[in-house]
Amino acid sequence: MKKVLFSHSFSKSTFSLATLILRVGLGALMIPNHGWAKFSGFAEKKAHFISFMGLSSELSLGLATFAELFCSVLLIIGLFTRLASIPLIIVMLTALGIAHQWDILGHELPFALLIGFIAILLLGPGKYSCDTLIYKKKY
Repeated sequence: MKKVLFSHSFSKSTFSLATLILRVGLGALMIPNHGWAKFSGFAEKKAHFISFMGLSSELSLGLATFAELFCSVLLIIGLFTRLASIPLIIVMLTALGIAHQWDILGHELPFALLIGFIAILLLGPGKYSCDTLIYKKKY
């Protein structure tokens, strides 16, 4: 046990397990209270949603819903992982910058999600993903 806890290296299997946990955990965290809530309440929310970069509030809500719901599902199954993380990063940057005025200490969740999605973008899907099955990459 000491050898594992104080080791400075990692194995390919622990790397792949860590990327799986990161993808599934962050994707699952986004779906119920963010993606599904926006999707199911779209009609009520569209008039009051923020307008992002001059887009209508309805289009901004649609893009946020797409990212938070559909891109999160793609992360969970590990399909187009790096590509799916980009809209999620944009949504979290928008949430922090526009909705929360960069108050990172008062709104830790969007900042933590942003860090996680950036990590997924950099790390990739790992061995336990649909991307690995499709592209036959060896881990």
